[in-house]
Amino acid sequence: MEDLRQQAINYLPGIGPQRAKMLEAELGIKTWHDLLYTFPYKHIDRSRLYKIRELTTEMPFVQVMGQFLSFEEAGQGRKHRLTGHFWDGEMFLDVTWFHGISFIKKSVKIRKDYILFGRPGVYGGRLSVIHPDLDKPESMTLSKMSMQPYYSTTERMKKAGMTSRTLENFTSALFSKLTWTLPETLPQYLIDRLHLMPLDKALRAAHYPTTADELAAANMRLKFEELFFIQLVIMSYARKRQQERVGRRFSRVGEAFNNFYHNYLPFQLTEAQKRVIREMHADMKSGHQMNRLLQGDVGSGKTLVALMVMLIAIDNGCQACIMAPTEILAEQHLQTFLNFLKDMPVRVELLTGNVKGKRRKAIEEGLLDGSIDILIGTHAVIEDNVQFKNLGLVIIDEQHRFGVAQRARLWQKSEVCPHVLVMTATPIPRTLAMTLYGDLDVSVIDELPPGRKPVRTMHIYDNQPEQLYRGVIREIEAGHQIYFVFPLVKESEKLDLKNVQDEFVHLKEVFPQYKISMVHGKMKPSEKDAEMQKFVSGETQILVATTVIEVGVNVPNASVMIIQNAERFGLSQLHQLRGRVGRGAEQSYCILVSNFKLSAETRKRLQIMTETNDGFEIAEADLKLRGPGDLEGTQQSGIAFNLKLANLGRDGQLVQLARDTASFVLDADPDLQAKENTLLRRHLQELKKEQQDWSQIS
Repeated sequence: MEDLRQQAINYLPGIGPQRAKMLEAELGIKTWHDLLYTFPYKHIDRSRLYKIRELTTEMPFVQVMGQFLSFEEAGQGRKHRLTGHFWDGEMFLDVTWFHGISFIKKSVKIRKDYILFGRPGVYGGRLSVIHPDLDKPESMTLSKMSMQPYYSTTERMKKAGMTSRTLENFTSALFSKLTWTLPETLPQYLIDRLHLMPLDKALRAAHYPTTADELAAANMRLKFEELFFIQLVIMSYARKRQQERVGRRFSRVGEAFNNFYHNYLPFQLTEAQKRVIREMHADMKSGHQMNRLLQGDVGSGKTLVALMVMLIAIDNGCQACIMAPTEILAEQHLQTFLNFLKDMPVRVELLTGNVKGKRRKAIEEGLLDGSIDILIGTHAVIEDNVQFKNLGLVIIDEQHRFGVAQRARLWQKSEVCPHVLVMTATPIPRTLAMTLYGDLDVSVIDELPPGRKPVRTMHIYDNQPEQLYRGVIREIEAGHQIYFVFPLVKESEKLDLKNVQDEFVHLKEVFPQYKISMVHGKMKPSEKDAEMQKFVSGETQILVATTVIEVGVNVPNASVMIIQNAERFGLSQLHQLRGRVGRGAEQSYCILVSNFKLSAETRKRLQIMTETNDGFEIAEADLKLRGPGDLEGTQQSGIAFNLKLANLGRDGQLVQLARDTASFVLDADPDLQAKENTLLRRHLQELKKEQQDWSQIS
C-alpha cells in the first residue's frame, strides 16, 4: 500500500512534467492525495440518449448518438469557427467550435458514430451545440456512466487544453491504480454510531457515483470528516488552554467599578449588558485566562461594557488596553470613555501614530510606572517600545481588522497571561462562529438600549433623484445630518458606478445652501480626520464618503444614510453602514439606491435589508448567499481551514453534529490516548504540525 501523500502527480498516466507544473500552479495538486481530494463541483446524469427532434433550448445537458456528415469553416480571428453537421438518422444539428479547431479537424471523422454531449442552444438562428463532449460508442465509457463528474479548471488550464474531461481522465487513471482499500481516518465506533459510509467507498463515490443517493451519502461522510477534525482541533486547543493558561484572578469588584456604576452611569444597563458583564467577571475570577468573543449589533452598547470590564481590571491593580483599527475609532473611544468617567480618578491615554515627541514619551513612561490605567490605541500600541507595568486585560475592537500576529504581539506584553476580550459589531453566523471562534467563549448583546428606534430602510431606483433630494432637505431643515455613501473614490473606465469625487461636486451644486464634507480612503489621515471632525461637530450637514465610515463613526444627530449603487455592497457591509444612523432618539432612515437591472440574488439581498434590522439574521442570510469566503477575516483566524466540500452556510446541522461528536470524544478521552482513538490522535498530530497555535489570541 502506497502513501498517497508521497506519490508525485506526474507519475500518473497522462501527466508529464508540464501538466504536473500546471496542476500545482493552478489547483495546488502535487500528489495523488491532492488529486483524490479535488472533488467535482457537480455531476450530470448521462444515462439517457435523446433524438434531435426532442431537443429544446430549455434543456440542460443532453446526449445524442449520430454521425458528422460534413464540416464547414468560416470567419477569421476571434470569429473563426468550425461547424459540423450532425445527423442522428432523422434530423440535423449544428455543432460549433471556436477553439481547438485544428485538433477537431484531425481527430473527428465523417460518417463515424459518436455520442455527442452538450447543452442545446441557438446559434445563427439554428439549433446548435457549442463545444460538446464527443465519445466513441465502441468505448462507451461516458455513456455507461450515469453520473459524470465535472471539475473546476482555470482559464490558463483551458488555454493549455486541460478541461474538466482532462481532470476526469486523471482521476480515472488514479482510481485504476488504487487497487487496495484506502485506510480509514475515523475510528469504527464513530462510523457505526453515525451510520457513515466507509472512507474508501465515499472517496470513490464522490467522484464516480452510480446514483444521486450514493453521492449524497458520500458527500455527507466527507463533509462530516472535514468539519469534525476542525472542531476536534479547536476544542482540544481550548481545553488545553483552559487547563494550562493560568490567568490573573480578578476577584474584587471594587471602588472604581462601584463608583462608576452607582454615580456615573448615565442610563440603566440592558439585561443583555448585565449578563455579559457577569459572564466576563466569572471568567476573570476563575484563575484561568479569559478568552472571550463579544458580539453585539451596532448601537448595542459594547463600548460601555468594555469600559466596565476595564474598571474591574483597575480594581484588581492592573492596567487595561483597547486596540482599535483606525485613528477615528480610537479617538472616538477616548472621547466616549472621558465622557463616561468625567472626574473619576482614572487616567486614560490615547496612543496613535500621530502621537510623537514629548507626548509619546510621557505616555510610555506612564505605562511603565503604572500611572496610566487605560490605554486606547491603534497599531501603535503593539510597537516594541510600548511596555506596561502590569497589563491585565487586552481588548481588541473590530478584531477581524487585525492580523493574528499583530494581536499576539499585544498579548505578549505581559509576563502573566492577560485576560483577552475580542469585540465585533459584525454579527457572526452561529455556524461560522462555531468554526472560526470555537476556541473562544462567546457573549452576545442581543438587546438595544431603551429609546432606540429601529432604522427604517427603503429601496429605491436611481431614476428619481428629485424625490430623494427633497427628503434630504426636509431632514436637514429639521436639524439633522445626512450621509451619502458611494462605492468608488473616482471615476472608473471599467465600472459604470457613482464615485465620491464627482458626486461631491454634484451635491454641492444640488445643495448650495448647505456645507458638505468629503472623506475617502485615499486622503491623508490628517485631512480625513479634519473633514470627519467637521461632520461630527455639526459644522457640515452632509458627509459624502466611501465605506471608510463603515465602522465606529458615531454621530447621533445623523438621521439618514443614503447608499448609492447599493447593489454593489454585501449584506453585512450594508448593515454596518446602516448602523451609522439611528444612534439618537429620532427616527432614522437608510435609503438603498440601485440600478433597476438587478439579478435575482441582488434583489433578494436588498429585500432582506428592508425587512429586518437584526444583524444576526442578516449575517445568516449573507452566509447562505455568499458562502463563508472571508466574511469575518477567516484568512486571519487562529486556526486556518480549507474546506473542500463542506459549506458553512448550508451545512449548519453538520457543523453542530461535528461539534457534538468532538465534544463526546474529548469528554471520554481528553488526550485521545485510548486504543480506539489512535487514528484520531495521529491525524490531530498531523494537523497541528501544519498550523501555528494562535488560538489563545484569535
